[in-house]
Amino acid sequence: MIRLSMPVIVEGKYDIIKLSNMIDGLVIKTDGFGIFKDKEKQQLLRRLAKEKGIIVLTDSDSAGFMIRNFISSVVQNEKIINVYIPDVYGKEKRKAEGGKEGKLGVEGMSEAVLEDAFRKAGVLSEKSENTERRLITNTDLFEWGFSGRPDSKAKRKLLLKKLALPERMSTSSLVKILNTFVSYEEFITTAKEIEL
Repeated sequence: MIRLSMPVIVEGKYDIIKLSNMIDGLVIKTDGFGIFKDKEKQQLLRRLAKEKGIIVLTDSDSAGFMIRNFISSVVQNEKIINVYIPDVYGKEKRKAEGGKEGKLGVEGMSEAVLEDAFRKAGVLSEKSENTERRLITNTDLFEWGFSGRPDSKAKRKLLLKKLALPERMSTSSLVKILNTFVSYEEFITTAKEIEL
């Protein structure tokens, strides 16, 4: 398991699924070219890059490089580490046909190849920042009414607005994002401020 304090930015959900068995850290998808129009996600990437730095891992085809270059232009001079996968020709198992350029994407790479790509980028393993830090959990979200209740959606929206995060974020993504940006104590303070 590769432990990363910097979030990894990938193209889609199948990339997240592929990395879920090997990355201990936050992985965010761009929804492919959807990142070009999604101002909230662009703002999130800028904030992540400024506060933590980001790792960009896209496919090695022209679309992957377009997305990678767009992210670089959005976050500008903030810290970006680019992880590149090699050109491997073939098709992913779930697809009927290969991609336009015939290359495997992140989801089609073996864990060994991906691990080597992270190693070459110098981000194979990082020490965790503070192992004694109290993390925010799904239980905390439930206890404070941000999930599992009739008014949870409205409360979550207020929380996200107060923390300047995208309002369309899922509950599962929210826990990881909160632990990236705020401490448990800051979460509790904010939760108390927005009690309905």
